[in-house]
Amino acid sequence: MSDKKRIQLESDLPHKLAQPARRALISAGYLRLEQLAGVSEAQIKQLHGIGPNALKQLRQALAERGLSFAESVR
Repeated sequence: MSDKKRIQLESDLPHKLAQPARRALISAGYLRLEQLAGVSEAQIKQLHGIGPNALKQLRQALAERGLSFAESVR
């Protein structure tokens, strides 16, 4: 099985997430929503390819599982 196919099977990121956002998350090592709950929205926003629509989709997907982004440290 190719690495791309394996990653697709392991990932539970939203299906409607744009490919640039999906690639940015996967490149940064985020394959599963549970992993995103450990980082702040500000950190994810810094990834190239993550825009307002991607953040909205990720927030919604996290909320559907009872999760959210970590609080930002100020």
